Amino acid sequence: MKLKHTLLAAGAAALAHLPSAQAALLDRGGGMLYDTVLNVTWLQDANYAKTSGYDADGKMDWHAAVAWADQLEFGGFSDWRLADIKPVNGIAYNENFSDDGSTDYAWNVSSPNSELGYMYFVNLGLTAFQFPDGSDNPNFGIYRDGRTGGQTDVGLVKNLQSFNYWSGNEVPTRTGEAWFFDTALGSQQTWYKKNLASDMYVWAVRDGDIAAVPLPGAVWLFASAVFAGLFANRRKSN
Repeated sequence: MKLKHTLLAAGAAALAHLPSAQAALLDRGGGMLYDTVLNVTWLQDANYAKTSGYDADGKMDWHAAVAWADQLEFGGFSDWRLADIKPVNGIAYNENFSDDGSTDYAWNVSSPNSELGYMYFVNLGLTAFQFPDGSDNPNFGIYRDGRTGGQTDVGLVKNLQSFNYWSGNEVPTRTGEAWFFDTALGSQQTWYKKNLASDMYVWAVRDGDIAAVPLPGAVWLFASAVFAGLFANRRKSN
């Protein structure tokens, strides 16, 4: 029994000291990307609603956007949704404007609570129209040079539009509005779910990873040694 406890403790210690994986956006193949920090899988095509033939240009009002994500089946999964824009402080939305992303109505919202903002600023390394100190940035946007409009591939992401993307989150105090992220300028705001100027792009995510991530080879070797030791000890005690 003492050997068993020793081996298990050693195994736990070895696992605890394994180097942690660096945060990254990983290509899982099949048109899907995995965010190792947010633990969500994104469609690689940021305008799949158009390229799949679902919509003529990929833009729609908020109600149609939610319906598109709800009915989407891709890669063998049917639990897709629109990306989240949740309160930066984790409690309630703060609609006071800020340059540094410390509030929700702001430039530079890179908080993990905003899946769209985190993708734009952290995973893709893009910048906003204004720097966090409020000064102008000539190299904002998806082209990194201040141009707006159109689309381009950025890193692993395909067909990223220079325009607005709906989130799946409504404004609690104004149920006729929802949150969106502007990839043209790098800002986060609210807008009417449905009116003459409500059509925005859609980008689907799902919770979790589509691939089981194997443990490093060293762990498997150690685990094998542990079980072999336990088995040998059990035979000896019998």
